[in-house]
Amino acid sequence: MYAQMVESGQAGTSDQDKAFQDKIDRNVRIEPRDWMPEGYRKTLIRQISQHAHSEIVGQLPEGNWITRAPSLQRKAILLAKVQDEAGHGLYLYCAAETLGVSRDELTEQLLSGKAKYSSIFNYPTLTWADVGMIGWLVDGAAIMNQVPLQRCSYGPYSRAMIRVCKEESFHQRQGFDIVRALVEGTEDQKAMAQDALNRWWWPAIMMFGPPDADSTHSEQSMKWGIKLNSNDELRQKFVDQTVPQAEWLGLTLPDPDLKWNEDRQSYDFGTPDWDEFFNVIKGNGICNRERLDARNKAWDDGAWFREGLMAHAEKTTKQNIAAE
Repeated sequence: MYAQMVESGQAGTSDQDKAFQDKIDRNVRIEPRDWMPEGYRKTLIRQISQHAHSEIVGQLPEGNWITRAPSLQRKAILLAKVQDEAGHGLYLYCAAETLGVSRDELTEQLLSGKAKYSSIFNYPTLTWADVGMIGWLVDGAAIMNQVPLQRCSYGPYSRAMIRVCKEESFHQRQGFDIVRALVEGTEDQKAMAQDALNRWWWPAIMMFGPPDADSTHSEQSMKWGIKLNSNDELRQKFVDQTVPQAEWLGLTLPDPDLKWNEDRQSYDFGTPDWDEFFNVIKGNGICNRERLDARNKAWDDGAWFREGLMAHAEKTTKQNIAAE
């Protein structure tokens, strides 16, 4: 087993391995041309690509509400947010490409269903309140995950996250504002917000991944400085931050076990349905097939444009060579 770990780059005895880990321990950023263990490279590709895929697929639940938003202002804000998500995917795919993988490879993995993306985007947006919950809860959980990544060990990833986090902060605020407007509206509007919260709370809690004891990659990722906090640590911080916000809004979180723990100065909360989480991850969620079908259709429909760009680039290259 140890020999296999050495071969895969997950453990090493060479001077390079030791020098690499020393850089990590001293918080020195790893750059694309630096030597790195193969296991480190593969772990980054997996994490960054899943992050990028999540940004791209994450446009879908909200995208179909752009034309149905209740005012011109809400339409404009939601359109800007969805555009931001596309930009986040672009930054992250670029970061992944510095590790020697092409964007076409990553796209093929997504479209074929081989690659994973955040389980949260396989739930439907049934009402306008769901758009608010995605901004408040989903983007709130994303910020909790992503702020530490600004200090992760891989330079291109950490730098990409600086702008992503700034924009995600806007996304969370617009979501919270949607929910605030609903709870301050009619009884039916407040009931709509409560219904959406009931449906989105547990999927948001599960966004941080499985419990630390069941997390396959966390320990090694933390040793390499790719992750700075464990799943359970981030989940607890999210709960502690969100409960007071829900109370201020006058909404009830759907967790009968939720209570303040004076000794820990933190909230105790119930256990998510991890069977549901793993079922969604396996592709059996409510919207898994719908999301992949939408991405495949977009890819096929855009083929003519990609071919045109390639033809133009080839023609321009030939003209430049002839001019020389």
